[in-house]
Amino acid sequence: MNDAPSKLELTVLLATPRGFCAGVDRAIQIVEKAIEKYGAPVYVRHEIVHNRHVVERLKALGAVFVEELEECPADRPVVFSAHGVPKAVPAEAKSRKMFYLDATCPLVSKVHVEAQRHFDAGREIVLIGHAGHPEVVGTMGQLPEGAVALIETVADAQAYIPRDPATLAFVTQTTLSVDDTADIVAALRARFPAIAAPHKEDICYATTNRQEAVKAVAGRSEVLLVLGSANSSNSVRLAEVGRRAGARAYLIDDAEGLDVAWLEGARTVGVTAGASAPEVLVQGVIDRLAEHFAVQVEELDAERETVSFKLPRALAG
Repeated sequence: MNDAPSKLELTVLLATPRGFCAGVDRAIQIVEKAIEKYGAPVYVRHEIVHNRHVVERLKALGAVFVEELEECPADRPVVFSAHGVPKAVPAEAKSRKMFYLDATCPLVSKVHVEAQRHFDAGREIVLIGHAGHPEVVGTMGQLPEGAVALIETVADAQAYIPRDPATLAFVTQTTLSVDDTADIVAALRARFPAIAAPHKEDICYATTNRQEAVKAVAGRSEVLLVLGSANSSNSVRLAEVGRRAGARAYLIDDAEGLDVAWLEGARTVGVTAGASAPEVLVQGVIDRLAEHFAVQVEELDAERETVSFKLPRALAG
């Protein structure tokens, strides 16, 4: 006779889409293929993507992560991270005759092109984003110092004094909260009706899709678990979106970060992963939950992503 208490039932709602986006997938492939083709070590300026597990796996393959180009020897390949870099970085690499591969996400590069276009047209540019984030550093570094002003909040937008309100334009970081950014843009437009906007939304499709999926999942869950690292902007935003949608949301690196006490009284838990978090982490959390609960997994079907980006010519084929 089995006297073991039966496990409580728990429904796990998986958000779709979740995990790797096309830009992250491409960036990781660039590092992997560079190591295959040129041997180790291959240097990477800044974390290729903001995920501890991805970085550790690539280190084990032979990637060496550094913060500045001066830490790289001139005779080894160097990869620029998916977040993009200021123009001064490739210029320095060229001056040192270094071989470099640019893993900047094409959707970040699109923002760089937009900023340059506004600058060439004589416009004053504001960038909606988070100070110190490498993508923001890279975008501001496309243009001369002082050409781009950073706006982080609605209060910043309300306080900003342009040189000429008639020649103002805005661009945004690609991994922001869609709702927060809409509020900031609305504040700018209320003050400066003539402000020039991006041709197409700067917040990338993957960020938008993952936030929409989280809203659907969090609306049906007491608890939301977001797989992602604390320095991943898009992962942090997913947890914020989940809280706004009514769930108790937690950002965790992996199953080890899960405190089962968080699920006290919960019958439904939502699970998603940031754009730089591998799917294996999601499975790890489901396995951990199954140790404590009778788990039933349900996948919420949302936007299907078919985007893919080409590798640099030096690695193609």
